[in-house]
Amino acid sequence: MAMNTGLDGPLSGRLLLIDADAQTAAQTGESLSRAMLCAPLVEIARSGRDAIELLRAHRFDIILADMPSLADIAERDEESMSRIVRLAEGALVIAMASGASVSAAVGAMRSGAHDYVTKPIAGPALATRIGELAQRHGRPRSLGLDTARNENVADFAGFVGASSAMQFLYEQIGRVASSSAPVFITGESGTGKDVCAEALHSQGPRAAKRLVAINCAAIPRDLMESELFGVARGAFTGAHEDRKGAVELADGGTLFLDEVGEMDLSLQSKLLRFLQTGTISRVGEANMRKVDVRVICATNRNPLQMIAERKFREDLFYRLHVLPIHLPPLRQRPTDIMVLARHFLDRYAREEHKSFGSFTQESAQQLTAADWPGNVRQLQNLIRRIVVMFDGGEIDIGMLDAADIESQAFAPVTVAPSRSETRRAILPMWQQEQKIIEDAIAAFSGNISLAAAALEISPSTIYRKRQGWSELPKAG
Repeated sequence: MAMNTGLDGPLSGRLLLIDADAQTAAQTGESLSRAMLCAPLVEIARSGRDAIELLRAHRFDIILADMPSLADIAERDEESMSRIVRLAEGALVIAMASGASVSAAVGAMRSGAHDYVTKPIAGPALATRIGELAQRHGRPRSLGLDTARNENVADFAGFVGASSAMQFLYEQIGRVASSSAPVFITGESGTGKDVCAEALHSQGPRAAKRLVAINCAAIPRDLMESELFGVARGAFTGAHEDRKGAVELADGGTLFLDEVGEMDLSLQSKLLRFLQTGTISRVGEANMRKVDVRVICATNRNPLQMIAERKFREDLFYRLHVLPIHLPPLRQRPTDIMVLARHFLDRYAREEHKSFGSFTQESAQQLTAADWPGNVRQLQNLIRRIVVMFDGGEIDIGMLDAADIESQAFAPVTVAPSRSETRRAILPMWQQEQKIIEDAIAAFSGNISLAAAALEISPSTIYRKRQGWSELPKAG
Protein backbone atom coordinates (compact mmCIF):
# COMPACT_ATOMS: atom_id res chain seq x y z
CA MET A 1 0.00 0.00 0.00
CA ALA A 2 1.57 3.30 -1.07
CA MET A 3 1.55 6.41 1.01
CA ASN A 4 3.10 9.86 0.85
CA THR A 5 6.14 10.73 2.92
CA GLY A 6 5.83 14.48 2.44
CA LEU A 7 9.01 14.23 0.32
CA ASP A 8 7.47 13.47 -3.06
CA GLY A 9 8.22 9.74 -2.75
CA PRO A 10 5.45 7.11 -2.36
CA LEU A 11 6.57 4.38 0.03
CA SER A 12 4.90 1.30 1.47
CA GLY A 13 3.33 1.58 4.91
CA ARG A 14 1.66 -0.63 7.50
CA LEU A 15 0.02 0.45 10.73
CA LEU A 16 -0.75 -1.66 13.81
CA LEU A 17 -3.54 -0.38 16.05
CA ILE A 18 -3.74 -2.05 19.46
CA ASP A 19 -7.04 -1.38 21.24
CA ALA A 20 -9.35 -3.72 23.15
CA ASP A 21 -12.36 -1.55 22.28
CA ALA A 22 -13.31 -2.66 18.77
CA GLN A 23 -15.57 0.32 18.08
CA THR A 24 -12.95 2.86 19.18
CA ALA A 25 -10.28 1.07 17.15
CA ALA A 26 -12.43 1.12 14.03
CA GLN A 27 -13.21 4.83 14.47
CA THR A 28 -9.53 5.69 15.03
CA GLY A 29 -8.44 3.71 11.97
CA GLU A 30 -11.10 5.28 9.76
CA SER A 31 -10.37 8.82 11.00
CA LEU A 32 -6.65 8.38 10.46
CA SER A 33 -7.09 6.89 6.99
CA ARG A 34 -9.20 9.88 5.89
CA ALA A 35 -6.40 12.23 6.92
CA MET A 36 -3.74 10.46 4.86
CA LEU A 37 -2.77 11.09 1.27
CA CYS A 38 -2.93 7.32 0.77
CA ALA A 39 -4.70 5.18 3.35
CA PRO A 40 -2.28 2.89 5.19
CA LEU A 41 -2.81 -0.81 5.60
CA VAL A 42 -4.25 -1.03 9.12
CA GLU A 43 -4.10 -4.16 11.27
CA ILE A 44 -6.08 -4.17 14.54
CA ALA A 45 -5.07 -6.16 17.61
CA ARG A 46 -7.53 -6.53 20.50
CA SER A 47 -4.91 -7.39 23.13
CA GLY A 48 -1.22 -7.39 23.85
CA ARG A 49 -0.92 -11.08 22.96
CA ASP A 50 -2.64 -10.52 19.60
CA ALA A 51 -0.27 -7.63 18.96
CA ILE A 52 2.80 -9.77 19.70
CA GLU A 53 1.63 -12.41 17.23
CA LEU A 54 1.15 -9.79 14.51
CA LEU A 55 4.52 -8.17 15.25
CA ARG A 56 6.26 -11.52 14.93
CA ALA A 57 4.53 -12.20 11.61
CA HIS A 58 4.74 -8.76 9.95
CA ARG A 59 6.85 -5.61 9.85
CA PHE A 60 5.00 -2.38 10.71
CA ASP A 61 5.87 1.25 10.10
CA ILE A 62 3.72 2.72 12.86
CA ILE A 63 2.27 1.24 16.04
CA LEU A 64 -0.55 2.94 17.98
CA ALA A 65 -0.86 1.16 21.32
CA ASP A 66 -3.63 1.74 23.86
CA MET A 67 -1.74 1.14 27.09
CA PRO A 68 -4.60 -0.46 29.11
CA SER A 69 -5.08 -2.95 26.26
CA LEU A 70 -1.57 -4.30 26.87
CA ALA A 71 -2.34 -5.40 30.44
CA ASP A 72 -2.45 -9.09 29.47
CA ILE A 73 1.29 -9.28 28.67
CA ALA A 74 2.79 -7.65 31.81
CA GLU A 75 1.73 -6.35 35.20
CA ARG A 76 3.18 -2.89 34.72
CA ASP A 77 2.45 -0.54 31.81
CA GLU A 78 6.14 0.19 31.28
CA GLU A 79 6.97 -3.52 31.00
CA SER A 80 4.22 -4.18 28.46
CA MET A 81 5.21 -1.16 26.38
CA SER A 82 8.86 -2.27 26.47
CA ARG A 83 7.86 -5.65 24.99
CA ILE A 84 6.00 -3.94 22.14
CA VAL A 85 8.94 -1.60 21.46
CA ARG A 86 11.43 -4.49 21.36
CA LEU A 87 9.33 -6.26 18.70
CA ALA A 88 8.63 -3.05 16.73
CA GLU A 89 11.92 -3.24 14.77
CA GLY A 90 12.33 0.50 14.33
CA ALA A 91 8.67 1.43 13.82
CA LEU A 92 7.30 4.66 15.24
CA VAL A 93 5.55 3.71 18.49
CA ILE A 94 2.84 6.01 19.86
CA ALA A 95 1.24 5.20 23.21
CA MET A 96 -2.44 6.00 23.77
CA ALA A 97 -4.65 6.29 26.85
CA SER A 98 -7.96 7.87 27.81
CA GLY A 99 -6.49 10.27 30.37
CA ALA A 100 -3.74 12.89 30.11
CA SER A 101 -1.63 11.22 32.79
CA VAL A 102 1.84 12.71 33.11
CA SER A 103 3.20 9.62 34.86
CA ALA A 104 1.80 7.35 32.13
CA ALA A 105 3.30 9.53 29.43
CA VAL A 106 6.72 9.56 31.08
CA GLY A 107 6.55 5.80 31.61
CA ALA A 108 5.69 5.19 27.96
CA MET A 109 8.52 7.39 26.75
CA ARG A 110 11.01 5.74 29.08
CA SER A 111 9.91 2.37 27.68
CA GLY A 112 10.83 3.50 24.19
CA ALA A 113 7.60 5.01 22.83
CA HIS A 114 8.15 8.03 20.59
CA ASP A 115 5.06 9.92 21.76
CA TYR A 116 1.99 9.78 23.98
CA VAL A 117 -1.49 10.94 22.92
CA THR A 118 -4.83 11.02 24.71
CA LYS A 119 -8.09 9.58 23.40
CA PRO A 120 -10.32 10.39 21.63
CA ILE A 121 -7.95 11.03 18.75
CA ALA A 122 -8.56 13.43 15.83
CA GLY A 123 -7.26 11.92 12.59
CA PRO A 124 -5.79 15.09 11.01
CA ALA A 125 -3.99 16.11 14.22
CA LEU A 126 -2.59 12.61 14.69
CA ALA A 127 -1.53 12.41 11.03
CA THR A 128 0.34 15.69 11.40
CA ARG A 129 1.97 14.49 14.62
CA ILE A 130 3.10 11.26 12.95
CA GLY A 131 4.70 13.24 10.12
CA GLU A 132 6.60 15.39 12.63
CA LEU A 133 7.79 12.35 14.55
CA ALA A 134 8.92 10.68 11.33
CA GLN A 135 11.05 13.71 10.47
CA ARG A 136 12.45 14.08 13.98
CA HIS A 137 13.39 10.43 14.37
CA GLY A 138 14.67 9.93 10.82
CA ARG A 139 12.03 7.38 9.82
CA PRO A 140 11.72 7.39 6.00
CA ARG A 141 8.49 5.38 6.15
CA SER A 142 6.22 8.19 7.36
CA LEU A 143 2.62 9.17 6.92
CA GLY A 144 1.85 12.61 5.49
CA LEU A 145 -1.04 14.93 6.19
CA ASP A 146 -3.36 15.51 3.26
CA THR A 147 -3.09 19.28 3.18
CA ALA A 148 -5.20 19.45 0.06
CA ARG A 149 -8.11 18.11 2.12
CA ASN A 150 -7.26 20.35 5.07
CA GLU A 151 -6.82 23.75 3.45
CA ASN A 152 -8.40 25.52 6.42
CA VAL A 153 -5.55 24.19 8.56
CA ALA A 154 -2.72 24.60 6.05
CA ASP A 155 -3.60 28.21 5.16
CA PHE A 156 -4.88 30.54 7.87
CA ALA A 157 -5.07 34.33 7.65
CA GLY A 158 -1.79 34.69 5.78
CA PHE A 159 0.02 31.82 7.50
CA VAL A 160 0.88 28.61 5.68
CA GLY A 161 1.47 25.44 7.68
CA ALA A 162 -0.38 22.40 8.99
CA SER A 163 1.94 21.24 11.80
CA SER A 164 0.59 20.84 15.31
CA ALA A 165 2.60 23.91 16.37
CA MET A 166 0.84 26.02 13.74
CA GLN A 167 -2.57 24.56 14.56
CA PHE A 168 -1.96 25.62 18.17
CA LEU A 169 -1.02 29.12 16.92
CA TYR A 170 -4.20 29.33 14.82
CA GLU A 171 -6.26 28.41 17.88
CA GLN A 172 -4.47 31.10 19.90
CA ILE A 173 -5.14 33.76 17.28
CA GLY A 174 -8.80 32.72 17.10
CA ARG A 175 -9.21 33.05 20.86
CA VAL A 176 -7.21 36.27 21.26
CA ALA A 177 -8.46 38.19 18.20
CA SER A 178 -11.84 39.13 19.71
CA SER A 179 -10.27 40.84 22.73
CA SER A 180 -9.11 44.45 23.00
CA ALA A 181 -6.30 43.60 25.42
CA PRO A 182 -2.68 44.18 24.34
CA VAL A 183 -0.88 41.32 22.58
CA PHE A 184 2.86 40.69 22.88
CA ILE A 185 4.22 38.67 19.93
CA THR A 186 7.66 37.11 20.14
CA GLY A 187 9.69 34.95 17.81
CA GLU A 188 12.89 34.85 15.82
CA SER A 189 13.38 37.05 12.78
CA GLY A 190 11.51 35.71 9.77
CA THR A 191 8.84 33.77 11.68
CA GLY A 192 6.00 36.11 10.62
CA LYS A 193 5.32 38.48 13.51
CA ASP A 194 3.85 41.05 11.12
CA VAL A 195 1.61 38.35 9.59
CA CYS A 196 0.44 37.45 13.10
CA ALA A 197 -0.46 41.08 13.82
CA GLU A 198 -2.43 41.31 10.57
CA ALA A 199 -4.22 38.04 11.39
CA LEU A 200 -5.20 39.28 14.86
CA HIS A 201 -6.58 42.47 13.32
CA SER A 202 -8.43 40.85 10.42
CA GLN A 203 -9.98 38.14 12.61
CA GLY A 204 -11.22 40.58 15.26
CA PRO A 205 -14.07 43.10 15.63
CA ARG A 206 -11.81 46.01 14.56
CA ALA A 207 -11.17 44.59 11.08
CA ALA A 208 -13.24 47.34 9.42
CA LYS A 209 -10.89 50.00 10.85
CA ARG A 210 -7.20 50.56 10.12
CA LEU A 211 -4.18 48.56 11.14
CA VAL A 212 -1.31 51.03 11.49
CA ALA A 213 2.19 49.56 11.82
CA ILE A 214 5.36 51.28 13.04
CA ASN A 215 8.81 49.71 13.04
CA CYS A 216 10.39 51.20 16.15
CA ALA A 217 13.88 50.17 15.00
CA ALA A 218 13.60 51.92 11.63
CA ILE A 219 12.56 55.44 12.71
CA PRO A 220 15.14 57.90 14.12
CA ARG A 221 14.69 58.65 17.82
CA ASP A 222 14.12 62.37 17.29
CA LEU A 223 11.23 61.63 14.91
CA MET A 224 9.66 58.73 16.76
CA GLU A 225 7.44 60.76 19.10
CA SER A 226 5.87 62.80 16.30
CA GLU A 227 5.40 59.65 14.20
CA LEU A 228 3.65 57.97 17.10
CA PHE A 229 1.60 60.79 18.64
CA GLY A 230 1.45 63.40 15.86
CA VAL A 231 2.57 67.01 15.74
CA ALA A 232 0.86 70.37 16.14
CA ARG A 233 1.37 73.20 13.69
CA GLY A 234 4.36 75.36 14.64
CA ALA A 235 5.73 72.83 17.13
CA PHE A 236 9.12 72.98 15.40
CA THR A 237 10.69 74.27 12.20
CA GLY A 238 8.97 72.67 9.25
CA ALA A 239 5.75 71.79 11.11
CA HIS A 240 3.49 73.86 8.84
CA GLU A 241 0.28 72.02 9.67
CA ASP A 242 -1.31 69.71 12.21
CA ARG A 243 -0.51 66.07 11.55
CA LYS A 244 -1.94 62.94 13.10
CA GLY A 245 0.39 60.29 14.43
CA ALA A 246 0.05 56.54 14.16
CA VAL A 247 -2.03 56.29 17.35
CA GLU A 248 -4.69 58.68 16.06
CA LEU A 249 -4.66 57.13 12.60
CA ALA A 250 -5.39 53.77 14.23
CA ASP A 251 -8.31 55.14 16.30
CA GLY A 252 -10.96 52.43 16.44
CA GLY A 253 -8.53 49.93 14.94
CA THR A 254 -5.15 48.40 15.77
CA LEU A 255 -1.69 49.85 16.41
CA PHE A 256 1.19 47.46 15.71
CA LEU A 257 4.54 48.38 17.28
CA ASP A 258 7.19 46.15 15.72
CA GLU A 259 10.51 45.84 17.59
CA VAL A 260 9.01 47.76 20.51
CA GLY A 261 12.12 47.15 22.62
CA GLU A 262 14.12 49.51 20.39
CA MET A 263 12.02 52.49 21.48
CA ASP A 264 13.83 55.21 23.45
CA LEU A 265 13.27 55.00 27.24
CA SER A 266 11.84 58.53 27.45
CA LEU A 267 9.28 57.66 24.79
CA GLN A 268 8.50 54.38 26.53
CA SER A 269 7.24 56.38 29.52
CA LYS A 270 4.88 58.34 27.23
CA LEU A 271 3.66 55.13 25.65
CA LEU A 272 2.98 53.76 29.14
CA ARG A 273 0.99 56.88 30.03
CA PHE A 274 -1.11 56.46 26.87
CA LEU A 275 -1.81 52.80 27.73
CA GLN A 276 -2.87 53.78 31.25
CA THR A 277 -5.08 56.76 30.32
CA GLY A 278 -6.14 56.15 26.72
CA THR A 279 -5.22 59.76 25.91
CA ILE A 280 -2.42 61.42 23.94
CA SER A 281 -1.20 64.89 23.13
CA ARG A 282 0.51 65.84 19.90
CA VAL A 283 4.02 67.23 19.99
CA GLY A 284 3.75 70.97 20.72
CA GLU A 285 0.15 70.72 21.92
CA ALA A 286 -1.26 70.84 25.47
CA ASN A 287 -4.70 69.42 24.68
CA MET A 288 -5.36 65.75 25.47
CA ARG A 289 -7.11 63.59 22.89
CA LYS A 290 -9.05 60.42 23.70
CA VAL A 291 -8.10 57.52 21.45
CA ASP A 292 -9.39 53.94 21.31
CA VAL A 293 -6.89 51.50 19.83
CA ARG A 294 -5.86 47.91 20.35
CA VAL A 295 -2.09 47.67 20.80
CA ILE A 296 -0.06 44.77 19.43
CA CYS A 297 3.70 44.65 20.01
CA ALA A 298 6.44 42.40 18.70
CA THR A 299 10.11 41.73 19.32
CA ASN A 300 12.71 39.16 18.30
CA ARG A 301 14.73 39.76 21.45
CA ASN A 302 14.42 38.55 25.04
CA PRO A 303 12.41 41.23 26.87
CA LEU A 304 13.64 40.17 30.31
CA GLN A 305 17.21 40.54 29.13
CA MET A 306 16.41 44.03 27.82
CA ILE A 307 14.85 44.89 31.18
CA ALA A 308 17.95 43.65 32.99
CA GLU A 309 20.08 45.82 30.68
CA ARG A 310 17.82 48.84 31.45
CA LYS A 311 16.78 49.14 27.81
CA PHE A 312 13.12 48.28 28.36
CA ARG A 313 10.87 49.51 31.15
CA GLU A 314 9.60 46.70 33.34
CA ASP A 315 6.27 48.43 34.04
CA LEU A 316 5.72 48.94 30.31
CA PHE A 317 6.52 45.29 29.59
CA TYR A 318 3.91 44.02 32.04
CA ARG A 319 1.38 46.52 30.68
CA LEU A 320 1.94 45.15 27.17
CA HIS A 321 2.51 41.50 28.07
CA VAL A 322 -1.17 40.69 28.66
CA LEU A 323 -1.78 38.15 25.87
CA PRO A 324 1.56 36.61 24.81
CA ILE A 325 1.92 34.75 21.51
CA HIS A 326 5.14 32.97 20.55
CA LEU A 327 5.84 32.07 16.92
CA PRO A 328 7.77 28.80 16.59
CA PRO A 329 10.92 28.78 14.44
CA LEU A 330 10.78 26.82 11.22
CA ARG A 331 13.27 24.21 12.47
CA GLN A 332 10.72 23.17 15.13
CA ARG A 333 8.02 22.41 12.54
CA PRO A 334 9.80 20.45 9.76
CA THR A 335 6.56 19.08 8.28
CA ASP A 336 5.67 22.63 7.18
CA ILE A 337 8.86 23.14 5.17
CA MET A 338 7.71 21.41 1.98
CA VAL A 339 4.19 22.85 2.33
CA LEU A 340 5.74 26.32 2.39
CA ALA A 341 8.23 25.52 -0.38
CA ARG A 342 5.47 24.38 -2.76
CA HIS A 343 3.33 27.39 -1.82
CA PHE A 344 6.13 29.83 -2.65
CA LEU A 345 7.04 27.92 -5.82
CA ASP A 346 3.47 28.15 -7.15
CA ARG A 347 3.23 31.81 -6.20
CA TYR A 348 6.48 33.00 -7.78
CA ALA A 349 6.18 30.77 -10.84
CA ARG A 350 2.86 32.49 -11.61
CA GLU A 351 4.41 35.92 -11.07
CA GLU A 352 7.36 35.16 -13.37
CA HIS A 353 5.19 33.32 -15.95
CA LYS A 354 7.33 30.17 -15.69
CA SER A 355 6.46 26.50 -15.44
CA PHE A 356 8.08 24.46 -12.68
CA GLY A 357 7.46 20.90 -11.64
CA SER A 358 7.88 19.78 -8.06
CA PHE A 359 10.99 18.99 -6.01
CA THR A 360 13.12 15.89 -6.42
CA GLN A 361 13.16 13.64 -3.37
CA GLU A 362 16.80 14.54 -2.72
CA SER A 363 16.16 18.30 -2.87
CA ALA A 364 13.11 17.96 -0.61
CA GLN A 365 15.15 16.02 1.91
CA GLN A 366 17.85 18.71 1.84
CA LEU A 367 15.27 21.45 2.42
CA THR A 368 13.66 19.53 5.27
CA ALA A 369 17.00 18.83 6.98
CA ALA A 370 18.20 22.46 6.84
CA ASP A 371 18.36 24.55 10.04
CA TRP A 372 16.78 27.73 8.53
CA PRO A 373 18.23 30.42 10.82
CA GLY A 374 16.28 32.99 8.80
CA ASN A 375 13.09 30.95 9.16
CA VAL A 376 10.21 31.33 6.68
CA ARG A 377 11.68 34.49 5.16
CA GLN A 378 14.91 32.67 4.27
CA LEU A 379 12.99 29.79 2.65
CA GLN A 380 10.81 32.26 0.77
CA ASN A 381 13.82 34.13 -0.59
CA LEU A 382 15.48 30.90 -1.66
CA ILE A 383 12.46 29.68 -3.64
CA ARG A 384 12.00 33.07 -5.27
CA ARG A 385 15.66 33.13 -6.25
CA ILE A 386 15.32 29.68 -7.85
CA VAL A 387 12.31 30.81 -9.89
CA VAL A 388 14.17 33.90 -11.14
CA MET A 389 17.45 32.11 -11.88
CA PHE A 390 16.06 29.09 -13.74
CA ASP A 391 13.61 28.65 -16.60
CA GLY A 392 11.54 25.82 -15.13
CA GLY A 393 11.46 22.09 -14.68
CA GLU A 394 11.90 19.92 -11.62
CA ILE A 395 13.89 21.50 -8.78
CA ASP A 396 16.99 19.46 -7.98
CA ILE A 397 19.97 19.70 -5.63
CA GLY A 398 21.98 21.69 -8.17
CA MET A 399 19.35 24.42 -8.33
CA LEU A 400 19.16 24.61 -4.54
CA ASP A 401 22.91 24.91 -4.14
CA ALA A 402 23.19 27.55 -6.87
CA ALA A 403 20.49 29.72 -5.30
CA ASP A 404 21.44 29.25 -1.64
CA ILE A 405 23.63 32.34 -1.33
CA GLU A 406 23.03 32.64 2.44
CA SER A 407 24.77 29.34 3.13
CA GLN A 408 27.60 30.29 0.77
CA ALA A 409 28.02 33.71 2.34
CA PHE A 410 28.06 32.41 5.89
CA ALA A 411 29.86 29.10 5.34
CA PRO A 412 32.16 28.34 8.30
CA VAL A 413 35.85 29.06 7.81
CA THR A 414 37.99 25.97 8.39
CA VAL A 415 40.39 27.70 10.78
CA ALA A 416 40.83 26.49 14.33
CA PRO A 417 39.19 29.00 16.69
CA SER A 418 41.26 30.78 19.28
CA ARG A 419 40.65 30.17 22.95
CA SER A 420 38.84 33.52 23.30
CA GLU A 421 36.64 32.74 20.29
CA THR A 422 35.73 29.38 21.83
CA ARG A 423 34.77 31.11 25.05
CA ARG A 424 32.58 33.60 23.18
CA ALA A 425 30.74 30.72 21.49
CA ILE A 426 29.48 29.40 24.85
CA LEU A 427 25.91 30.54 25.45
CA PRO A 428 24.88 32.16 28.74
CA MET A 429 23.13 29.85 31.21
CA TRP A 430 19.77 31.65 30.94
CA GLN A 431 19.82 31.29 27.15
CA GLN A 432 20.62 27.57 27.31
CA GLU A 433 17.87 27.07 29.89
CA GLN A 434 15.34 28.82 27.67
CA LYS A 435 16.26 26.67 24.69
CA ILE A 436 16.01 23.43 26.67
CA ILE A 437 12.60 24.30 28.08
CA GLU A 438 11.11 25.66 24.86
CA ASP A 439 12.40 22.69 22.83
CA ALA A 440 10.81 20.32 25.36
CA ILE A 441 7.49 22.17 25.13
CA ALA A 442 7.63 22.03 21.33
CA ALA A 443 8.39 18.30 21.46
CA PHE A 444 5.16 17.77 23.41
CA SER A 445 3.11 20.02 21.10
CA GLY A 446 2.73 22.77 23.69
CA ASN A 447 1.78 20.47 26.59
CA ILE A 448 3.67 22.03 29.52
CA SER A 449 2.76 19.22 31.94
CA LEU A 450 4.31 16.55 29.72
CA ALA A 451 7.34 18.73 28.99
CA ALA A 452 7.85 19.32 32.73
CA ALA A 453 7.62 15.60 33.41
CA ALA A 454 10.20 14.83 30.74
CA LEU A 455 12.54 17.49 32.18
CA GLU A 456 11.82 16.23 35.72
CA ILE A 457 10.73 19.64 36.99
CA SER A 458 7.35 20.90 38.11
CA PRO A 459 4.97 22.61 35.63
CA SER A 460 4.86 25.62 37.97
CA THR A 461 8.58 26.09 37.40
CA ILE A 462 8.03 26.35 33.65
CA TYR A 463 5.08 28.72 34.07
CA ARG A 464 7.14 30.94 36.38
CA LYS A 465 10.11 31.06 34.03
CA ARG A 466 7.91 31.63 30.96
CA GLN A 467 6.13 34.53 32.67
CA GLY A 468 8.77 36.77 31.20
CA TRP A 469 10.32 34.51 28.55
CA SER A 470 8.62 35.46 25.37
CA GLU A 471 11.49 34.95 22.98
CA LEU A 472 13.78 31.98 22.48
CA PRO A 473 17.15 33.37 21.37
CA LYS A 474 18.70 31.08 18.83
CA ALA A 475 21.71 29.16 19.98
CA GLY A 476 24.83 29.46 17.87
